[in-house]
Amino acid sequence: MRVLLDTHVFLWWVEGDRALPAKARRVVADPANDCLFSLASAWELAIKASLGKLTLAMPVQQYVIEHLAANAFTLLGIGITHIGRVEKLARHHGDPFDRLLAAQALEENLPIISADPVFRRYGLKRIWS
Repeated sequence: MRVLLDTHVFLWWVEGDRALPAKARRVVADPANDCLFSLASAWELAIKASLGKLTLAMPVQQYVIEHLAANAFTLLGIGITHIGRVEKLARHHGDPFDRLLAAQALEENLPIISADPVFRRYGLKRIWS
């Protein structure tokens, strides 16, 4: 199964945060699953780091590259079809990063692993607990 990781899920997985529930952890840990990490999430991490809202052990670029490789996660680029879908999305959410993740999940037909229940309002399958 291909799944999209929300930004916090990537961080919690990498950092071993126990806030990630067992069900989500099992899906990420299953080697049969292809876990995708959006370039939008990397951008979000960079913005938060530059504002001092996030502190990582290394620069965001290095952090993302190293942890994508170490966990066999796939980087999901941002395509024009994703942007087009954002334009058509209902305003269930104001966060531009989450709206782009929703658009990517819809366009790629992916469930999303996220604590945020708003993704269900977009008709997405949300994996959590």
